[in-house]
Amino acid sequence: MNNNTIWQRHPLVIIVLAQLCGTSLWFSVNGVGLSLSHDLGFSEVDLGRLTLAVQAGFICGTLLIAATGLADRFRASRIFAVSCLAGALINAGFVLAAAQIPLALFLRFATGLCLAGIYPLGMKLVIGWTPKHTGAALSWLVGMLTLGTALPHLLRGSTLGMPWEWPLLGASLLALLGGAMIHALGDGPHLPPPAGKASLAEGLSALGQSRFRAVAGGYFGHCWELYAFWMLTPFLVMREVERLAAPTGLVSWLSFGVIALGLAGCVGGGMLSRRLGSLWVARRALTASGAICLVYPLLPWAPPGLLLALLAIWGLTVIADSPQFSALAAATAPRERIGSTLAVMNAVGFALTIPAIALTTTLWSLQGTWVVWWLLPGPVIGLWVLRGLVNVEALPPAAREGHSRPRIIGD
Repeated sequence: MNNNTIWQRHPLVIIVLAQLCGTSLWFSVNGVGLSLSHDLGFSEVDLGRLTLAVQAGFICGTLLIAATGLADRFRASRIFAVSCLAGALINAGFVLAAAQIPLALFLRFATGLCLAGIYPLGMKLVIGWTPKHTGAALSWLVGMLTLGTALPHLLRGSTLGMPWEWPLLGASLLALLGGAMIHALGDGPHLPPPAGKASLAEGLSALGQSRFRAVAGGYFGHCWELYAFWMLTPFLVMREVERLAAPTGLVSWLSFGVIALGLAGCVGGGMLSRRLGSLWVARRALTASGAICLVYPLLPWAPPGLLLALLAIWGLTVIADSPQFSALAAATAPRERIGSTLAVMNAVGFALTIPAIALTTTLWSLQGTWVVWWLLPGPVIGLWVLRGLVNVEALPPAAREGHSRPRIIGD
């Protein structure tokens, strides 16, 4: 039995573990944010700028992939592996450049470019290896993205008392491991052969279809809320830790817990999607996270334990809709350009994270917990855009004929 056969027995396990390792680069600096503030004098605005640089790099990277057709012209596994290698080296370079803000910002931007070859290509790898029950499969992938986002906080919590450089180097080692795993796995057999040429217009063309446009609109609203919430999590947790007069070392552990709960939300949502449909799960998760976003600032008097519990529920629900939006997008996008289409959708969605992160980090010192209301338009608009979609999976079998894809009433 050759090595490829051994690796390919459980491809989804390999892909999601590699995604966990690769995406640990995303918030690697945020995980040591308190240490950077203490040792280098970074402010909340500085940390926000570093996060914005990653987001901007990711957006440019996904647009580059879509415009050049890289996602549909070359092997996804090769792009993933090379991106992990480059991202690991660039992230390690941040250790030497952190004190020089312009260079640090450039390196975080370059890290975002590399992540564009990890996250969207991970989705394509899942579709290529596990075409059935895409919503459930993508729930594991996005769950590992969530855990990868939380992982730097765990690395910092487990290395308290050690230099802040250690967690960053640990994230780079994990990224190298993830790239090696995908390189050994290779591409799946369930995708069309690579296309000869592509253009950004072809990646954007799916937005002209009402079904895909509605799904993308829901995803865009979700993006507005998600990354700004993850950015704010340590600040929100710190407020409650200070009210408890507890050691500040708890902030990293609790921040990890709040964000990591999104893994359970993704997996649980994936299981529900197999019975109730991806659209049903996406709507409920977006409604739940939006409701918490609405009520959280109204409870400054509540006991810290209650607000930490509310943050945990928010962390559980804020990401649960993401894999379902990806599954719906994969079902409605042109199959021959699925890589470029998903890359464009990611690019637009992540572009919306930039003003959300900028607003919340800039206004945090002035507005405190009230700043989370700036995130509320995301869930509200997302739910409004989704209002016309029919959840085909939940219809009786006889009613599903002719509706293999989610459809819009009147479409």
